[in-house]
Amino acid sequence: MNLKKYLVRALHRLQKGPGYTYKELLVWYCDNTNTHGPKRIIKEGPKKKLIWFFLTLLFASLVFWQWGILINTYLSYNVTSSLSIGFKTMKFPAVTVCNANPFKYSEVKHLLKELDRLIEAALERILQPTPGNGSENVSPPLDLELWNQIPLVLIDEHDKDNPIILDIFETNQTAGANETAVGNETIKKYKLAVKLCSHQGSDNCTYRNFTSAAQAVTEWYILQSTSILSKVPLHERIRMGYQAEDMILACLYGAEPCNYKNFTQIYHPDHGNCYIFNWGMDEEALNSSNPGAEFGLKLILDISQQDYIPYLSSAAGARLMLHQQKSFPFLKDQGIYAMAGTETSIGVLVDELERMGYPYSDCTMNGSDVPVKNLYSQYNTSYSIQACLRSCFQNHMVEICGCGHYMFPLPEGVNYCNNEDNPGWAYCYSSLRSSIKQRQICIDSCKETCNDTQYKMTISMADWPSEASEDWIFYILSYERDMSTNVTLDRNGIIKLNIYFQEYNYRTISESAATTIVWLLSSLGGQFGFWMGGSVLCLIEFGEIIIDSLWITIINVISWCKGLKQRRARARYPDAPPTVSELVEAHTNLGFQQEAAGALPRDEALSPEPGTPPPNYDSLRVQPLDVLGPDSDAE
Repeated sequence: MNLKKYLVRALHRLQKGPGYTYKELLVWYCDNTNTHGPKRIIKEGPKKKLIWFFLTLLFASLVFWQWGILINTYLSYNVTSSLSIGFKTMKFPAVTVCNANPFKYSEVKHLLKELDRLIEAALERILQPTPGNGSENVSPPLDLELWNQIPLVLIDEHDKDNPIILDIFETNQTAGANETAVGNETIKKYKLAVKLCSHQGSDNCTYRNFTSAAQAVTEWYILQSTSILSKVPLHERIRMGYQAEDMILACLYGAEPCNYKNFTQIYHPDHGNCYIFNWGMDEEALNSSNPGAEFGLKLILDISQQDYIPYLSSAAGARLMLHQQKSFPFLKDQGIYAMAGTETSIGVLVDELERMGYPYSDCTMNGSDVPVKNLYSQYNTSYSIQACLRSCFQNHMVEICGCGHYMFPLPEGVNYCNNEDNPGWAYCYSSLRSSIKQRQICIDSCKETCNDTQYKMTISMADWPSEASEDWIFYILSYERDMSTNVTLDRNGIIKLNIYFQEYNYRTISESAATTIVWLLSSLGGQFGFWMGGSVLCLIEFGEIIIDSLWITIINVISWCKGLKQRRARARYPDAPPTVSELVEAHTNLGFQQEAAGALPRDEALSPEPGTPPPNYDSLRVQPLDVLGPDSDAE
């Protein structure tokens, strides 16, 4: 019961309202608030009242303006970077070494034989001193069908509107107005370009121009060899590459000897067989006992430069990369070359990056929140933005071109592109690679890792071995490799590597929030106090007057709605029946009139005469409005 009475009283209090008008409420607030300014508005004279009203309005506007700036700054989630230097025993990085040449030429020559004959004949036609000494008389005949799949052409663009395009192996060299015979001035007059068409014989073609014929030949050879090698099974490609026992001649880690068995083999499309030391997949990662060259990794490699593919690999040496354990090595982006005939020393410094996650930066911890399927997960490696970008490109390649590129892992159920099954793959690949829209989609989809370790390298080189010691060094290394007294190694194929920590100091670059909720509240309070002399309690007072104003407004609206409803009802029924109070008042007046007319006592005037039937009081009952008939006035 007490609860019911309390709720009834509360309901009555709500219906009654605060008991103020708007003006009374405003005057009360100005007279009782702790904020400076409003009190002066109601207590000063007319002139000062106007001045204080203007000042209060001005400074209140400044407060809200400053608050907007502070809140916007907080919601931008800026970060500050701090650098700290630590000292600890560190894990030695994973070291990936590859040959710059992906395959032994002696193993793949039978696959690339026709390709080599085509490019040799094309270069002979371009560079011949006089017309007529071309390769058209070479026996056996050239495989022009292979050539026409992705041909090389000569372009003269002096007239941009009507460029002259010349097919190198065109049988009728002067057949058209835009064709010119190949002669001794060809290489000077024309630029070499790769012709890419949506399908063979199509007019929907594009030309990839190059400033140097050397670049054009290399690009053409890569496209053609990619089509050929993509049809070779993986185990065959691994067999045709450089084997660990042939490539790694000597290994020493600190004071402990090692050999090629301490390396993990992976197949890399750009460089063939690659070998990773201290990858951490099967065994615990090695720690470096001390900084300095004596406690690092020492390798002697044989790159067998004499067995390079002449038109595929124009650079000779070893490609190597330092990276974290269990991460895939992207040597084309982050690797470095070590030159043959040199001793390359690499001093390593470590930078650890710690980024803040959402909403401060769009980074990911392990790639689980990235919408792109990581195709490199088949190697059981950790997420990286390079893996994401390449996976994104390969997915678009499969979706648009109908096949996958040889240089990237394949999604399940997809085949690599080749000229026979996918005649327009090179055109599609070139268009996709040059598409800014496609690149932007992948950049927007992929995320940086929140925690990353980068290895900064200081590289120095010296000739190795020296002229005084090369005889005995090559003799020993040749004997250890081939168990033969014949010297099979020379300066053009030998590389020595020293990889070590320069020092145990490591740098940590970490991010922290530039603005916090504490900073925001203190800044908001500081601005409010400076411009208006207010505090949190002043805000509560302001909130109170807003609630009261809303309360009064709601009650006024309800009252207005009730009045509107009554006015509509009166307009609908203009002759409405009398109310109960009106009937009682009329009956009382009738009694007084009878007393005055007959001068009878009140009791007699009100009492009925004998034999008179009692009055019918039922006719005095109030009938509902909706049941009154049109004849109610007559009654």
